[in-house]
Amino acid sequence: MADSTVAPAVPAASAVPAASAPAVAEELCFARYEEVTAALADPALVPPPAESGPVGGTAWLRAGVARFSAGEPHAARRAFVEADLAGLDPDALRSAAAAGFEADVRVRAVRVLAQALGLAEPEAVARAVGVVARSYFVERPEDPEADAAVAWLLPRMLPRAGDAAWAEDTARAVNRIGLLVQACDATATLVEHARAAGPEAAEPLAAALRHDPPVRTMRRRALGPTVVGGVSVPAGTDVLLDLAAAQADRPDLEPLTFGTPPRLCPGRTHALAIAAGILYGASAEAGPSAAEPVPDTDDRDPAGLVPAMVEHVLDLAGTWTGWDGRPATVDGRTYTPHKAIRRVTDHLLDHLAELEARLAGEPTQPDHWHASAGTTPADLAPFTPVDLDEARSRLTRLARIWSARLASLTPEQLDRSPGTGWSFRQIAFHVAESAYYANAVGDLRPQERTTAR
Repeated sequence: MADSTVAPAVPAASAVPAASAPAVAEELCFARYEEVTAALADPALVPPPAESGPVGGTAWLRAGVARFSAGEPHAARRAFVEADLAGLDPDALRSAAAAGFEADVRVRAVRVLAQALGLAEPEAVARAVGVVARSYFVERPEDPEADAAVAWLLPRMLPRAGDAAWAEDTARAVNRIGLLVQACDATATLVEHARAAGPEAAEPLAAALRHDPPVRTMRRRALGPTVVGGVSVPAGTDVLLDLAAAQADRPDLEPLTFGTPPRLCPGRTHALAIAAGILYGASAEAGPSAAEPVPDTDDRDPAGLVPAMVEHVLDLAGTWTGWDGRPATVDGRTYTPHKAIRRVTDHLLDHLAELEARLAGEPTQPDHWHASAGTTPADLAPFTPVDLDEARSRLTRLARIWSARLASLTPEQLDRSPGTGWSFRQIAFHVAESAYYANAVGDLRPQERTTAR
């Protein structure tokens, strides 16, 4: 990490003492679902406490967060995290995660959360958190760069510079860093595993949580003697909980990545929202469809393309009320007035649904259109003045929706669009070519039955 991003200065702050626990006696491992859930619910089994270190460093941070504490300290620290999360809208997080493009999923996840928390310099914060994350789960971290990143982050946990109340509240700042670190690797790994689930997975996030969880193990330490699955666990024993094996044991039951009560992850809904936004948003630079060449674009305003195309289509459709019932054949496809209107309408709807889904971070609908390959009995019906009126009402409204939506997008959204596929600018130019279907039928005025492209 560059020095300009992570400065070595350590802010003034009070050290946070680590909770005490009995000395470690031995380690036991549990891998059956019933055993793991029982251990997670057992108040005698708590995360091993983190040993503190120099103020402002990674070890000191670990000793002050909810993740590595128990009892009253855990409750107080968790309350800071819950208060932060309570002010965040998961739907807004999902949309923000879907917007734009960032190859580093860890940076993207943390940046979205930092922006939502109102932090200044969210990009730099996200990159610094990534440095901290590499040592956060190390029992005795010795990473000067991570220590420097913690020191740089602490004063930047303020919603705005100079907030005296926050400057005094080190514990709140520490747990906000902990929240961001938790969002870094775990959320990014969930996205990576969901992508690896492949297109055959109907719900890739759920599939990843169940079959390839981002958190595969958890550790606990016995504060006092207890029993798990009929096995005696003496005080001071370290316990390894194999979450992946437990879920394989009972794949029909709730995944364990986010824990269980009383330590169920408070950010579960938010993490899934960010992961869904990233997963169904940009996984690569917007680029060509595998099926079609990338549309050419120019300096025309995208917002004006669809209305102009629709005006041309309706001008031609105005000549179709005298259609003699003979289909036109162009490029090996059959076209009629009704079929041309159907194809223009479906094409506009299909790509509008794609655009809205990508903006919202939702998966796009699979393409099951029969398109121009089929000609239905309805396509062969006469094209009456009433049909022309209906087509005009339908297409002019669709054109207005397209124009308003494209006009609302920023240049960044038009050219570095969320989601996999063409950029929104390219899509606008592509749907403007829907005039092809009307041109296939042509101008049917009595004096000239033309076919044009």
